Amino acid sequence: MMSRPLAIELDLDEIRAVAGFAARCATRVLPLVEAEHPDDDRPRAAIDAALAFAGGGRRTNALRTAAFEALRAASSGSPAAAESARAAGHAAGAAFLHPLAQATQVKHIVGSAAYAARAAELAADDDRAVGEGAVVWARENAPGTVVAVLRRYPEAPDGGGRVGELVRMLDALLRA
Repeated sequence: MMSRPLAIELDLDEIRAVAGFAARCATRVLPLVEAEHPDDDRPRAAIDAALAFAGGGRRTNALRTAAFEALRAASSGSPAAAESARAAGHAAGAAFLHPLAQATQVKHIVGSAAYAARAAELAADDDRAVGEGAVVWARENAPGTVVAVLRRYPEAPDGGGRVGELVRMLDALLRA
């Protein structure tokens, strides 16, 4: 018999803080995808939807759709532009953080920051120092509410390639 994960205490204002942080992280690399695809507004729409939710908007199916549409936008263009679009998709997806004690939920909290860091390092000819600098920026700009929420969850899981490394790096920095 499988046991159910424990529930995490989590309120809507905390989820809004997570989504707002995620949107701010994604906004930093949005120009990478917009420069390559100026007529594709899906990544910007996802960030705008995340910011609207963070500002008090409702968590609707339109927000979920915006997240998926931004992820679809990642299917073309340079690797940096694709990771930028993924950062935007994860920003809108952050609004759907589940109150379950599962390590996989950590990506809802810091995934947008990790994809943004990966986009930045790819845009800098895969310079890992640039990505690590973006992770440090995210740590320095993470609101206390986001840190408090993150600390309720288990540590980020293994795997996920370079983005997974950046997720774990930011997770560790925010828990320190």
